[in-house]
Amino acid sequence: MKNVLVLGASGSIATEVIGLLDNKPDINLTLFVRNAGRLRQQPANARVVEGDVLNYNQLKDAVAGQDIVYANLSGDLERMAQNIVKAMNETGVKKVIFISSIGIYEKPLKPVLKPYRGAADVLETSNLDYTILRPAWFTGEDEVDYEITHKGEAERGSVISQKSLATFITKVIESPEKYARESLGINKPGS
Repeated sequence: MKNVLVLGASGSIATEVIGLLDNKPDINLTLFVRNAGRLRQQPANARVVEGDVLNYNQLKDAVAGQDIVYANLSGDLERMAQNIVKAMNETGVKKVIFISSIGIYEKPLKPVLKPYRGAADVLETSNLDYTILRPAWFTGEDEVDYEITHKGEAERGSVISQKSLATFITKVIESPEKYARESLGINKPGS
């Protein structure tokens, strides 16, 4: 049985991931949201916790007892990543999947990407088994078609379907040892 905490559970990608994990007998979900009323679904294998990732005590309470933390966030990402790392270290949780953005390693770094890069830097200097995902721009296409690139390789593609990204995240949740301590670009081949 895996206990999975979804931070930012009302987001569009998180909603897709939750749908894919719904009714999996080996997964217990904790859906962490600022406002439970914004959740589009609440699977039978899930409990809902209202809180803010920037409120350290709320976050730490939610992280305790989890096996995997999946973060799908926006806002002060670097500070959020700092809280996540601290809470995971204090509770002994090792695996985190963090959604970032394509282009965070480019020089010069575009100002809009600074929060994503800051969060990635926090995770990469931690002792956690992180998987940072750097997706291309999202589409609503009903398809699963993706390729990954590793940090240091040229990023490819310009788009990825939300369904493709959610499918890959689900695979990492199911096999958390894969892609440990990696930052991966993900896109639709040939886009």
